[in-house]
Amino acid sequence: MKVVVISASPRKKANTQLVMKHVFEYTKSKDIDVKFINLSEGQIECYRGPEEEYNDATKKASKDIMDADVWLIGSPIYNSFFSSALKNLFEYVNYKKTEGKVAGMVIMAAGNIGFINVQTMITQLLSYFRVVTNPKAVFLTVDSISNNEISDDSVKDRLNEMVDGTLSIASKLQD
Repeated sequence: MKVVVISASPRKKANTQLVMKHVFEYTKSKDIDVKFINLSEGQIECYRGPEEEYNDATKKASKDIMDADVWLIGSPIYNSFFSSALKNLFEYVNYKKTEGKVAGMVIMAAGNIGFINVQTMITQLLSYFRVVTNPKAVFLTVDSISNNEISDDSVKDRLNEMVDGTLSIASKLQD
């Protein structure tokens, strides 16, 4: 099974990035082929159309997503929507190559607002790609981050449960 972890915040010091690094490390501990796409590194180009040539980082990210069986996506909430960097990334993904994949998600916000709306929007985006979505998303606020790390062990437990649940769904669908 191949897994890609996506941190969809374009900010250099993003809380979403810290959380998704935990997801990445936990997933790696499962002895699974896992890759990390960190949109805060700024290497993914703005989509300009299918005929354009893109840099190697953009091509690699697109390939990693399409090759993966499981997508673990973390997005911040910006202006009541998921990250535009995430939407840009999915412009490169060919929906004809994604049917039957499974996704889990983490949504990060400044406060307790908009989680269900953003979960619905990401789920709708993934539905376009014919991806099965784990309904148990993890909703987090910035209060769970302190000194550049996850400060609440129950948050780590919920993230780990989301990973385990998403991998379980994928495993059942592969049988």
